[in-house]
Amino acid sequence: MNPALPVAAPLHKYQVVAHHLAAQIRGGVLRAGDKLPSVRVLSREQGLSVSTILQAYYALEASGLVEVRAQSGYYVRPAGRPTPALPTPTQPAAHPPVAAAFSEAENLIAEYAAHMHRPDLLPLSLSVPDPSVLPVARLAEAVRRAQQQLPQAGTRYEPVQGNLLLRQQIARYSMLWGGQLTEHELVTTEGCMAAISLCLLALTKPGDTLAVESPTYLGVLQLARALGRQVLELPTHPETGVELDALAGHLAEGRVQVCLFTPNFTNPMGCCMPEAHKRRLVQLLERYQVPLIEDDLYGDLHFGAQRPKPCKAFDTSGLVLWCGSVSKTLAPGYRVGWVAPGRYLEQIKRLKLYQQVASPGLTHQAIGYLLATGRYELHLQRLRRFLLDNYRRYARAIEQHFPATKVSRPQGGFLLWVELPAGVDATALFRRAAQAGISLAPGRMFTLHEQYHNCFRLSYGLPFGEEVEAGLVRLGGLVREAIDLAQMPA
Repeated sequence: MNPALPVAAPLHKYQVVAHHLAAQIRGGVLRAGDKLPSVRVLSREQGLSVSTILQAYYALEASGLVEVRAQSGYYVRPAGRPTPALPTPTQPAAHPPVAAAFSEAENLIAEYAAHMHRPDLLPLSLSVPDPSVLPVARLAEAVRRAQQQLPQAGTRYEPVQGNLLLRQQIARYSMLWGGQLTEHELVTTEGCMAAISLCLLALTKPGDTLAVESPTYLGVLQLARALGRQVLELPTHPETGVELDALAGHLAEGRVQVCLFTPNFTNPMGCCMPEAHKRRLVQLLERYQVPLIEDDLYGDLHFGAQRPKPCKAFDTSGLVLWCGSVSKTLAPGYRVGWVAPGRYLEQIKRLKLYQQVASPGLTHQAIGYLLATGRYELHLQRLRRFLLDNYRRYARAIEQHFPATKVSRPQGGFLLWVELPAGVDATALFRRAAQAGISLAPGRMFTLHEQYHNCFRLSYGLPFGEEVEAGLVRLGGLVREAIDLAQMPA
């Protein structure tokens, strides 16, 4: 049985189209193998934009009712080929992790890091865009312009708040998601993790508790541990993100001093919090006066017609510290990030002065220049199309070659969370895959507890071609062997 499409009231235009087509499929008007009208034809017939129809078709695809065929269009999916199930909603342990768990995770992360730059491995684990999809020539031109524009060719220190042009362009760009930021409310940093680090230092002291999604980005977990902060991992749904009822209980008990969430396309699970959940989250935090460090690193990489709003869009009291970067969209190595820290602006500026003195002016001016030209949005449109097509190809290959797996269905970003049957050792699979020339990210790295041993993360940022397809077929064979091994009698 196909999963029902999510319903929200009032319905968006794309949802009306999607529900109408879904009703025709379930009622037998459209049958397995039937081709749906082309995007342009339906756009003309309905008097709606092409992007609205595309969003409707993507919603149908994500629900498992239709499938896309390369160079052909959308077709009703055969009922005998169900979409792989979603990963299980997580239920992390409520007790603090034991010291042995820290050591195990750190050793695994070190082993994983050693794989990251090995040229002999197919990099299906890295959460950065492939260089082939980045506007390298445009970036080089922007750096040359930056040298011409900055005093002494960019060799001087920038003001502590950061490059003015970059802050102006980030503020301008925030209007696309309903933001009303000004350059005076932003502080630039050397990437998103530098912004998060400043926020943690400004908001917490050793021993304080940080609430996060589970699983969550391994860098956040290790940073919190290094700073002496406690981590509370919260139950998380693979589509809608952190479970707010669980968070509300901990807030009521006074257990949480700060939250750090990625509402748009989490790493590693790829879930996106619905807008209603974001509103409720901000309201909860305002009630208990608990700040939110919002990691919006992947927000621009949406597959839908509109960028999902960050929680910052609903913040009226300055409790949300909105962090971002172009590391996942433009230039990972340029180290360009920022934070809009709300009521904590002065604390963040002071900490940045003490810790970093200034941000690198040349690359920050270059990104500011590129944003000012309007080329960033054109690049994003191409990148989003590439990632959506890649996601479909990777998902189809996993469906065909990975037995008995549950797979996330992200609405943006470039990460997949794969859950194998209980008892399968994904860490052993990680090592076997490396021997077979493939790099993946074992799930145990994304938690401080003894969990997610049967899960791993894959990136679909690498262009899909013969090498990737062969790698996924090879990995599927290793998955089958791992499942067979786990099912052997002791």
